[in-house]
Amino acid sequence: MTGVTSAPWRESFDFDRPDIQYLKIKDSAEKFAVVQFGVCPFRWDPLSHSFLAHPHNFYIFPRQEIPGDGLSNEFLCQTSSLEFLAKYQFDFNKCIYEGISYLSRSQEEEALRQLDSLYNDNSGYSSSNSRNDADAQLVRMADILFTERMKYTVSEWRAGLLHEGNTGSGFRGSLNTMNQTFQTTFFQMRPALVLNGLSSRQLRLIKLVTEKDFKDLAYVHVTGENSVAQKLIVYTDSTSDRDLLMSEVKACQKKDSLVKIKSAIGFRHVIDLLSSEKKLIVGHNCFLDLAHVYSKFFGPLPLTAEEFVSAVRKYFPNIIDTKVLINSNDELFLLMRKGSTSLSKAFGVLCPPIGPGGTSSDVAGKPRVKVEVQVDDQRFSNWNSGAKHEAGYDAFMTGSVFSQSCRNLGIDFNSVLNLPQNEKLQKYINHLYLSWNNKDIIDLKTGKILVESLGSNNNTSTKRRNPKFVFSNTVLLWGPPSKLRAKDIRDCVCKVFGVGSIVSICHLDETAAFVQFSKEELVSDFLELKDSLEREKNSPVSILHPLSKILEGGFVRAANYEMYKDICGSSLSQVLFAEQAEVVASNPKAGVVKLAVEVDSYYPNELLSDSCMK
Repeated sequence: MTGVTSAPWRESFDFDRPDIQYLKIKDSAEKFAVVQFGVCPFRWDPLSHSFLAHPHNFYIFPRQEIPGDGLSNEFLCQTSSLEFLAKYQFDFNKCIYEGISYLSRSQEEEALRQLDSLYNDNSGYSSSNSRNDADAQLVRMADILFTERMKYTVSEWRAGLLHEGNTGSGFRGSLNTMNQTFQTTFFQMRPALVLNGLSSRQLRLIKLVTEKDFKDLAYVHVTGENSVAQKLIVYTDSTSDRDLLMSEVKACQKKDSLVKIKSAIGFRHVIDLLSSEKKLIVGHNCFLDLAHVYSKFFGPLPLTAEEFVSAVRKYFPNIIDTKVLINSNDELFLLMRKGSTSLSKAFGVLCPPIGPGGTSSDVAGKPRVKVEVQVDDQRFSNWNSGAKHEAGYDAFMTGSVFSQSCRNLGIDFNSVLNLPQNEKLQKYINHLYLSWNNKDIIDLKTGKILVESLGSNNNTSTKRRNPKFVFSNTVLLWGPPSKLRAKDIRDCVCKVFGVGSIVSICHLDETAAFVQFSKEELVSDFLELKDSLEREKNSPVSILHPLSKILEGGFVRAANYEMYKDICGSSLSQVLFAEQAEVVASNPKAGVVKLAVEVDSYYPNELLSDSCMK
């Protein structure tokens, strides 16, 4: 990917509610591009008792494939991400020059809709409209002189055709006085004049002149041999013949456009194949990956996590997240020594004969799963064995980790016909980390957040770090950086509401912070007091009030937690949170998502009381 977060405050924080986490993932998938895509199918071979892995590493690049749609793709780049890619020998030239482009399903549908709208228009040719268009174009003296010269040239060519009786040998004789720009040919068994080397404005003027002054001539734009565009003036011997010609040209243009749309689908053919096969899809901490896949190849991301997971399941009904699997299974988690469960670490521990420096033939007393890599000559140059952070190799590592994890769970591949239906995998299917920082696991079957760990109660790795953060007790403050120091906020607020009134203060960035109060009613008390002091900012009470230190000048703003959701839901991406908040607050229509959310729908009541976050 070309980046992960479009602003520092869009990082995943411990105090982000699940609906906020999804909005941040949505923003990332919409703003950044995918430049390399790895796919590695695994097939069990009962004869060799091993998996046959077929790794593929694709460079993809979202170039404009459909001419004339008026829009080109745009995406953000994080310098840190580009440095990371360069560190692992990412070939930027190959990506840009050879990367496979693509259309999402929604883009294809929109292109086909526009195509139907363009070529199913039966309004027909209107000479009066052409005259009006011509008059509107002829405002410059150069245009007037050019059109008069073209009118004379075309008239001479037409007269030559009629005088010579439409014989091919006479065409050239009638054009002796004409520029080499014009050549005579045949189009659809009709005499035609080829227009070469003219600017788009000149061609527009010729088209207008032809339609206005010559009833038996037709200006057509067609695709010739080798897909080269040709502009022609074609002679027709009657009105019906002219209508037939334009109908034929229209049909050819529509066919050519349809071919271009279909060919522009590009890399999405791979995604469509994966979806149609309904195989088990395996990823490692892959919720963001799925968001990118949906955004790039299916359509705009839904507004909520519930809608997103429902849409994803239609395309990929069975997904395994190996990070969830490892952290939720006691045996696998112990093998990782309760440490990092990154992909490279899991590959090195669980697949030692394949991973760097591995020699063991068993994993925790369980026979290792043999994996044989099969790469043909065409794909050899794209397979860089041992190069982590290359998409194709990462996909291979992910599949290998999953294979050995299944073996450690006691799954016999010789007797399994359908992995997603295996009872030992059932509790892990379609459970993904919505946010690894927060340890929130989302169930793709229901769209709900799983509060409890999938594994043993002793495994605390999958439990949320701060499950007692009370969103309804929280105030969001933003303003100038110098006004939001945690110590000043705590001192000022505690002087007004008491020593135990604040539980925690968490900074989003240098311009914004969350203040969590010990009681929900303190939120409304604080907001009301702030508004009152700002209304009477010149009164002695306001000037001497303890809160004046952080409210001085009226530059510090405050809102409840729901405003934070509105700000994160905006499509804007200001670097500083205070700037983002000000734009959203001043323009409620600036891409803000407004959805009512009940806190209880995410966490049980017992997790929302007695907050003591430090």
